[in-house]
Amino acid sequence: MKNYEMYVNGKWIKARSGATREIRDPANGELIARVPESTREDAAAAIDAARAAFDKGPWRATNAQDRGKLLFKLADAIRKEAKIFAELETRNCGKPLAESEFDVADAANCFEFYGGLATKIHGETMQVPANSLSFVLREPVGVCGQIIPWNYPLLMCAWKLAPAIAAGCTTVLKPSELTPLTALELARLIEACEFPAGVINILTGPGAGAGEELAMSSKVDKVAFTGGTVTGRKVMESATSNLKKISLELGGKNPNIVFADADFESAVDGALFGAFANQGEVCSAGSRLLVEESIHRKLVDAMVKKVPRIKLGHGLTPGVKMGPLVSAAHREKVESYIRIGVQEGAKLVCGGKRPEGKDLAGGNFLEPTIFDDVKPAMRIAREEIFGPVLSVIPFKNEEDAIRIANDSEYGLAAGVWTLNINRGLRVIKQLRAGITWINTYHPTFNEMPWGGYKQSGTGRELGLYGIEAYLETKQVNVSLDEAPIGWY
Repeated sequence: MKNYEMYVNGKWIKARSGATREIRDPANGELIARVPESTREDAAAAIDAARAAFDKGPWRATNAQDRGKLLFKLADAIRKEAKIFAELETRNCGKPLAESEFDVADAANCFEFYGGLATKIHGETMQVPANSLSFVLREPVGVCGQIIPWNYPLLMCAWKLAPAIAAGCTTVLKPSELTPLTALELARLIEACEFPAGVINILTGPGAGAGEELAMSSKVDKVAFTGGTVTGRKVMESATSNLKKISLELGGKNPNIVFADADFESAVDGALFGAFANQGEVCSAGSRLLVEESIHRKLVDAMVKKVPRIKLGHGLTPGVKMGPLVSAAHREKVESYIRIGVQEGAKLVCGGKRPEGKDLAGGNFLEPTIFDDVKPAMRIAREEIFGPVLSVIPFKNEEDAIRIANDSEYGLAAGVWTLNINRGLRVIKQLRAGITWINTYHPTFNEMPWGGYKQSGTGRELGLYGIEAYLETKQVNVSLDEAPIGWY
């Protein structure tokens, strides 16, 4: 068990109140750490540190090459401790080790990607109808408040911090109060890599308090939030205090569409992986499986037959494919949706309960759950459950599939399975979603934009688009006329 402190202004500090939070392994309830429980006062102090670093410190004079070198250095440091980070990630949030290992590698790649992009920020010159040299500069937004969720703790740190630092901003990052450990270990590496004090501040604590201060403070120029849509609305409302820039990556109820001409075995695997990877605790999970009527029954039967291969257990146990849900409270929420599905008349074909076995009794485990014959109007087909619950909806034809897929307040992700590439592209173009796949599901690339339509958020992360969120655009005009304008 380790006692952590927060990282603010280049120093390790406790919460001003002295309060702490216990962090327990969701697979067995073991106490693994204590972290400070910050308040709005702690957040305000961290914001002041970031403000001073941006306005008065040496950071504004740090050139793009040096910012990139710092990000490269951090990427290398993560790779050197990849095993430590992966194991801690699994113990903190429950996911299988293989998934944590992938996330850690991807986080390092993300810092490296933006390290290279730091020197590729450019403006432009324009021909204007005057004797003027007119050009555009791209400058950092300023102080950024960044609030991340509990399902991909380290990776979300990278998604937020890397573009902000590449752009020249300073940040206060608040990880989820449930999964702060790899963020704090990352702060240790940030200190070792000699980032200037105040440039990156990592604050632990709940959204009520510290998170609210980040969203409301007039000293914060931008807030970036990843999490639930309900909380996202509150962040957006709070951000109006000084009309700060905002980017939101929110929830999803994503359609994964399987046509009869799809490669059957690939579709079965893709449907299960889309729904149950990371315990289904993924905003882009393919939690609505739309299946063409002619193969509907065959596909459901094949999935049910394959579900027993999804081994449940502690994520550090070899062969485990699904770990526990992040907390007991979250498991209860997911179970409430399973009860709702039964009450609504959907057919529960597998799962739906807590698994048996003494090795699983102490953790927040839940069986992979599949509902069949789900109607599009049912709550389990419309509301984000954020757990291992798949709703199967049959459809008649292409037009029917598109109608059902788009009948949602969300628009984050979508998948299409078909061997007819013309159909695949035709359908994808009609789906109201920001992240889409054909004959695969879930691959994410640092080079490509991430974000959704409708109530799945605003703005984009990753790729060239991700750094745009941290840049201001400045117009500069230099008169080449030496004589007065003669207006008066």
